[in-house]
Amino acid sequence: MAEMTGMQRDKLMADLRVVVADAEELLKMTAGEVSESSRGLRERMQQRLHEARSNLLALQETATEKAKAAGHAADEYVHENPWRAIAAGAGIGLVVGLLIGRR
Repeated sequence: MAEMTGMQRDKLMADLRVVVADAEELLKMTAGEVSESSRGLRERMQQRLHEARSNLLALQETATEKAKAAGHAADEYVHENPWRAIAAGAGIGLVVGLLIGRR
């Protein structure tokens, strides 16, 4: 499976947060139900929501760690190769400037 971009990952995490919040709200709304089957269903849903929230937090921590590691790697590269970094920045700036100038 291809790696997700940061934007896709952020959207997925936001969507998961909304789903968890909606499920929690649904559980609160059905708190008055006292039948045995609904009680069992609520308990299972609460357990799964707890697991989903834990997994979401773990995913967020992993993404944060990877972003920090990438930032540190880029910082080290720039410190070790300042002229290459300057040339790359100038090249990217030139390309962006040409693209903007064509409009």
